[in-house]
Amino acid sequence: MVGCIVIVYFRLTHVNPTTVALTFLLGILFVANRLGLRYSVYMSVLAAVAFNYFFLPPIGQLTIADSQNWVALIAFLVAGVLASHLSERARREANTSDRRRREVEQLYDFSQQLLTADQVSDVLNKAPGQISATFRNEAVCIYLCDRDRVYRSSSDAGAISKEELRDIADRKETRSDEVRNVCIAPVSLGVRSIGAIGISGNIPSRETIDALGSLIALAVERSNTAERLARTEATQESERLRSALLDSVTHELRTPLTAITASITSLRSGMVQDANLREEMLVVIEEESMRLNHLISQAVEMAQLDARHVQLHIESLQLSDVVQDAVAECRTLLEDHPVEINLSPQLPAVSMDINWIRKVLHHLLENAAKYSDSGKPIFITAEVKDSFVMTSVADRGAGIDDLDKALIFDKFFRGQSQRYRVQGTGMGLAIVKAIIEAHGGKVEVTSQLGLGSVFSFTLPVA
Repeated sequence: MVGCIVIVYFRLTHVNPTTVALTFLLGILFVANRLGLRYSVYMSVLAAVAFNYFFLPPIGQLTIADSQNWVALIAFLVAGVLASHLSERARREANTSDRRRREVEQLYDFSQQLLTADQVSDVLNKAPGQISATFRNEAVCIYLCDRDRVYRSSSDAGAISKEELRDIADRKETRSDEVRNVCIAPVSLGVRSIGAIGISGNIPSRETIDALGSLIALAVERSNTAERLARTEATQESERLRSALLDSVTHELRTPLTAITASITSLRSGMVQDANLREEMLVVIEEESMRLNHLISQAVEMAQLDARHVQLHIESLQLSDVVQDAVAECRTLLEDHPVEINLSPQLPAVSMDINWIRKVLHHLLENAAKYSDSGKPIFITAEVKDSFVMTSVADRGAGIDDLDKALIFDKFFRGQSQRYRVQGTGMGLAIVKAIIEAHGGKVEVTSQLGLGSVFSFTLPVA
């Protein structure tokens, strides 16, 4: 570059020394920006020599006739070196800023990946590989004190030993080994050290390593908190179900047992001589026995559905056939309620297990009859909705308030206002929901107090 400037200004065109000096300075700045300080200082010295030899009198000699030109030459050389230094520092800081920007972006990506893991084991198993892939490290290891276990990015990532990680976790200080190109830092939650992280190859900045440790510590603590909360909620749910089951047993199983026991005791004692009364007691025994059998059958169905031990035998069937069968089965329950069936003959066939869907309709019709006054009609309708057929069972009962609607499909839940007015265990709608979801459909309810309720479920079109 110096040679080109000399040829242009010495051979091809003639300009004053100031123009030559400025051109040399521009070239020095360009080299400093592209190649660094070492090359630009070398060019500054070379340009000063060329400037002296070709452009300062006496031309063609490395001497200066006028003492004022010494000041110009020294100023040019100092300006060239200072400009090179400043340009190099600006370039270095720009590179540092760009590297830190990339590290911040990588930290953000890593933090987003950590949010997808809910369990501590998932965080610790995935984090080393995610760090290695994000920051392009050779190997990443994470050690957790309470588990005394090392999680590695790959099976061959054994450059950092467990003892080294444990020592850093105890000392709470970062250690770098430039020979092995390894850095180990503590993983701390506040002032408490919970482990250590080791990185080998392409080591990021100290600040980034500390940030990685903080993110891992927060993710582990978040997952631990979520697991504790889940266990607490599971315990509370278990207690709620236990209380509900005891309540159901108290109100629903004890009543028929008491009636059966009293009737049998009266019959065996010989105190009942009237034949009609004896027949009534036998009817009570039969009805209460059937009621007990129904309650036990519901409990068995619920247990099978919860354990997912039920195998569905899916067939392509017309909904109208199943509805007619279900209404016929419930004719005793529905004898005080007119049933209006409005099913279009153009309804497509649906995929279902006929026996289980018949149970769904049986539970819904039974509920509609229980919670409606005598003489109130029950409506069964169906319509196509997207790729599903939605079937609805509507009644003209008391309706369900908004608070109860949110819990109506939970096991053993019964509405506050109807709990003691109508007999039941609170399992029917939970069974309905489990069956429909096993078919790939959904169940929902719309209701208005005093005007009745509409229970709807969807089944996929065959």
